[in-house]
Amino acid sequence: MNTDDILAYLQFFRQAERLKNVYRTSWTSGGQPESPASHTWRLCLMVVAVEAEFPQIDMARLLKMCVVHDLGEALHGDIPAIHQVEQPPKADQERQDLQTLIAPLPAAAQREILALWDEYESAATPEARIAKAFDKLETLLQHNQGANPPDFDYAFNIDYGRRFTDMVPLAAALRALIDAETKAKAAQANSRSDTP
Repeated sequence: MNTDDILAYLQFFRQAERLKNVYRTSWTSGGQPESPASHTWRLCLMVVAVEAEFPQIDMARLLKMCVVHDLGEALHGDIPAIHQVEQPPKADQERQDLQTLIAPLPAAAQREILALWDEYESAATPEARIAKAFDKLETLLQHNQGANPPDFDYAFNIDYGRRFTDMVPLAAALRALIDAETKAKAAQANSRSDTP
């Protein structure tokens, strides 16, 4: 490997670190703002844990997709799902930002990362559908576990990402349990707001 490629990798790694400093509108159970990097970590852990349930899946490809799916957010941050209808398409900005972020890499690495991101975004392959479904599940799970502010909108989560979680039977089964928790939290939040 030549020195230019080594420097290019290092530049990319430094730029990717910015994802650790971006915050989502989710909170950890300890009350800290969640980062896309921590979201990605648990998403990867979730798909590793259920690997035996998907024997025909290319797990390396699935994990790679999970790792890069939010990487573009390192430059302009995350747009909360609840606000995405008010914004230009989130995917367009994220893809542009991803291309900027991976620009220092050798061409083959750029192509692979962009292809993984595009595959994830299209949800056209079994691996991409699993990545999308578990991405949504991780978000819902974090919303239920988080030390959220009193005005947190649990009701939004009832339909959030359902078209993706419904594509994967295991995700749909997990979703049913998470939805029950979400409904209980929404009811609890509503009872607190109704109390004078």
